[in-house]
Order: sequence, then C-alpha cells, then structure tokens
Amino acid sequence: LGPAWIILNPLITTVIFNVVFGGMANMPTDGVPGFLFYMAGNTVWTFFANCVNNTANTFVTNSQIFGKVYFPRLTMPVSQVLTSLINFGIQAVMYLIFWVYFFATGSGVTFTLWVLAVPFVVLEVMLLGLGVGIIVSSLTTKYRDLAIAVGFGVQLWMYGSPVVYPLSMIENPLLRGVMIANPMTAPMETFRYIFFGSGQVTGVMWAASLAWTAVLLVLGLSLFSKVEKTFVDTV
Repeated sequence: LGPAWIILNPLITTVIFNVVFGGMANMPTDGVPGFLFYMAGNTVWTFFANCVNNTANTFVTNSQIFGKVYFPRLTMPVSQVLTSLINFGIQAVMYLIFWVYFFATGSGVTFTLWVLAVPFVVLEVMLLGLGVGIIVSSLTTKYRDLAIAVGFGVQLWMYGSPVVYPLSMIENPLLRGVMIANPMTAPMETFRYIFFGSGQVTGVMWAASLAWTAVLLVLGLSLFSKVEKTFVDTV
C-alpha cells in the first residue's frame, strides 16, 4: 500500500481505540464524539512518536554516509522531524475532514479562534520529539539495545499521557501532578481544547512542558555535538 499507510495507520488505530476504550472500557471523552476524540489524540501522538522513533536511529542508520563525507550532522535528525511534519500534515487533513463532518452534523464540536494556536502546539511537539530523539540517537552509538527499547518506551509514554482519556478523569492528586508534569499533556489537552472547546489547559502545565523541552533540547544538542566527533569509532 506504500504511502497509503500514512492515512491507514492512524485511521485503523483510531477505530481500535474507539472500540476498546470507548465501547468496551467506556472511558469518558468530555462530551466529544468518541471517534473524533481518539483521532485528535492519535494524530498528535503519532506525530510525536514519529519524531522520536525516526531520529533515534540517526547515527546507526546513516553511519556509512557520515563516515564518507562531511556535512552538518544535525541536518539528519532535523530532516527526519521535517518528514514527520509532512506526514502529520497529511493526517491532519484527514482529521479535519472528519471534524468538518461532525461539525456539520451538529455533534457538539465548535469552531473558535483558538485554532490560530495550532502552529504553536505543533512546534512544541516537534521540538520535544527532536530533543528526545537526538538524546536517544546519541546514546545508541554505544548502547545499541536502546534503539529497540525506545519504541516500547514511547508506547508506555502514550498510556501515561491523555491520548485515550481526558485529563479531567484523573482525580488522584499524585497522579494528576505527574500528568501535569508530563510534557505531552499540555499540547494534547490544548489541541483538543482548540477543536472541541473541552480540555484542561493551565499555565503551569505549559510551563512544565516548555521547561522539559528546553532541558531536553539543550541536553540532546550537547550530547550530539560530543558524539558526532567520535561516533565512527563506536558505531
């Protein structure tokens, strides 16, 4: 099917989420149609997961190229993130088609000027994914098994983020604090607030997300700059 998987993968995943979490587990969706709720969360999370997974193998995958010709090494993980951004754009178009359908049929979704904040949310997710990805890519030059574990770790991270459930259902103070500190909570809840008018978005939540992103980017760039000088000897 080739490029069609860019659309089929999130669509099939959304259907599964809707059946399992919406139909069988009966999880709340803050009054939003279940299918659209899960598609919104899946669209954002797929973008983040692709940014992390695609950049995680930068050194290992491109070791032969790096060893033959010099060019700014950082262009490789950045190009992977930009590719993920293109895929996200395609999936976002599909999501908007479904959103327009639910809007036209009076299913409770609303349109607000908060849609202008979408580029900011996308940029935050992209930078966070880049930061995590280049940290992993730097470490995989020495610890190869980390590349295998990262896919599993990203999947666990998804269930620790409000992707298949809203933040409003987390009532335990400790768990709620952990969720708010999760850097993906703010973008996820904001994305849903933009298109549904539902979601719990606070300044503290965004401060935590931006702080994590800044720290991970600085750490990742520092590790990347050190590893790129000697990675040919270890890869």
